[in-house]
Amino acid sequence: MPKFDTLVEIFTESTKRYAQSPLFGEKRDGEWRWLTYGAFKEKVDALRGGLAGLGVKAGDRVAVISNNRAEWAIGAYATYSLGAAYVPMYESQHSKEWAYILNDCGASICFVPNEKIRAKIQEVRGEIPTLQHVVSFGGTDTESDTLAALLRRGMETPAPLVKPAKTDLAGLIYTSGTTGNPKGVRLSHGNMANNVSAMHEVLEIGPKDRSLSFLPWAHSFGQVVELHGLFSMGASLAVAESVEKLLANMAEIEPTLIFSVPRVFNKLYAGLNKKMEGMPAIRRTLLTAAMANAAKRRNLNDNGHRSLVVEALHNVYDRVVLSKVRATFFGPKLKYAFSGGAAISREVAEFIDNIGVTVYEGYGLTETSPIATANSPAARRIGSVGKPIPGTRVVIDLEATGDPKNGEIVVHGHNVMQGYYNLPEENDKVFTSDGGFRTGDMGFIDADGFLFITGRIKEQYKLENGKYVVPVPIEEAIKLSPWVLNVMVHGANRPFNVALVVADLEKLKVWAKEKGIAVDAVPSLLTHPDVKALYRDEIAKHTQEIKGYERVRDFALVAEDFTVDNGLLTPKMSLKRRNVVAQYESTLDELYTGTGPATGAD
Repeated sequence: MPKFDTLVEIFTESTKRYAQSPLFGEKRDGEWRWLTYGAFKEKVDALRGGLAGLGVKAGDRVAVISNNRAEWAIGAYATYSLGAAYVPMYESQHSKEWAYILNDCGASICFVPNEKIRAKIQEVRGEIPTLQHVVSFGGTDTESDTLAALLRRGMETPAPLVKPAKTDLAGLIYTSGTTGNPKGVRLSHGNMANNVSAMHEVLEIGPKDRSLSFLPWAHSFGQVVELHGLFSMGASLAVAESVEKLLANMAEIEPTLIFSVPRVFNKLYAGLNKKMEGMPAIRRTLLTAAMANAAKRRNLNDNGHRSLVVEALHNVYDRVVLSKVRATFFGPKLKYAFSGGAAISREVAEFIDNIGVTVYEGYGLTETSPIATANSPAARRIGSVGKPIPGTRVVIDLEATGDPKNGEIVVHGHNVMQGYYNLPEENDKVFTSDGGFRTGDMGFIDADGFLFITGRIKEQYKLENGKYVVPVPIEEAIKLSPWVLNVMVHGANRPFNVALVVADLEKLKVWAKEKGIAVDAVPSLLTHPDVKALYRDEIAKHTQEIKGYERVRDFALVAEDFTVDNGLLTPKMSLKRRNVVAQYESTLDELYTGTGPATGAD
């Protein structure tokens, strides 16, 4: 039986058991300040009364547009404990998406972090007939529609805690698809709470653990796995100031856990490689030997063996060099790194693991609440995304792909969503007759039950010769180059693959100056023969394991990164391929015809 059936059970049990423990840490005026579980409960109870005073009741929708902060979680649990559903959005989304989501879900209340976003919502408020109040996290308790005012009113007129059923809707998380409007994923209390319960069975996390939180809680991975999961275990979460300040914040709060996506791990990998290049030769040789021994130790352990010599060497290496590297990059206490959202490169995972931070990769989607499979202390295989978590089952449908090995991943269990909100035709596309969820991802299960992801069915394409290509693994391999910020591989119905490569201009300009190459004119820099040769070598080096027909035959260097703001990435950092192709159509065509410089830069 699952440990929890609802998020309200998690709230009542954790705030009682860990009342004196720190829960949320935020850096203000240069120092970290912590909110305890007990103080969090007081604020949730007060806000519940404040929201009830505005008329919020069971079955209603309360929305939030905000980055991670304690107020985000206070709003969430106040909403759950009224029997209403929480609908999160990203600050980085466009106002037209906020308007669409608010209107689609029928939100009556919307929390916002500041006056700038409040003003944007007011501009589109006429499109949202259900929206009655826009409540700012800032402001005083004497102003109207501020969090402080709701807290004061709620303390004066408290509201009883509602105990929802496990089948009741807890949240609508809108997936930011690469095309069309976002789809509202209906997640029940049971979906999320049972997923958290499974975490208790497979992961060794407790009250002494602390994470540095930077994955958005508006996304299911950050929300369910980190926020609800750690909250249920009595752990603490320090909210990172920004991704740019990640390493500095790690040194300050000394986390034991980090939850991340491959993009961030790739940056850490590149940063450490760069630091290694600048080390004295003796120290670099020692670190290389230490990591090689760590890899040997892991391979022995994975096969159920143990070497006293390897263990003795590891203890020495760890004390002399590995512990110092960990402390420099991650803080002295980091022990686990959890990766999700996309497949992490085996090279990066092994690199981090060799340093002494155990990497646990998992797999899932918002529609699976999100965890479907995970590596754990009891069963771990780097390169895989683990085994199905308790209460779930994974099936590989080979007929969906026509591939004898790689089929569509179909998930069954307590984690499968209730469906897309108001989209019955979309539900028909993704649910099997026996209630399984068709993920759209391709993969296979090995003889020991570990799941491996090989790509997205929709992203797979055929070359002119009829051979299939899955671009994401190729892109991830190229992005391991320290000279590359981003990349898109392209080749559907074409004779071969080409790529748009976003150059790390800051790093490239330093290199070019040393070579005597002019750096003022970016288009000229990106088409310089020596620069092209540098990137050609980098692409070749990082795609040695790629099949011959899949390799990139030509590429264009571009100056502007793919971002959410320019419409080339979704908020969860997935490529909007159609948008990229549309913006760089002529550049891509020139790569096949050879008629132009193909820089992609103005």
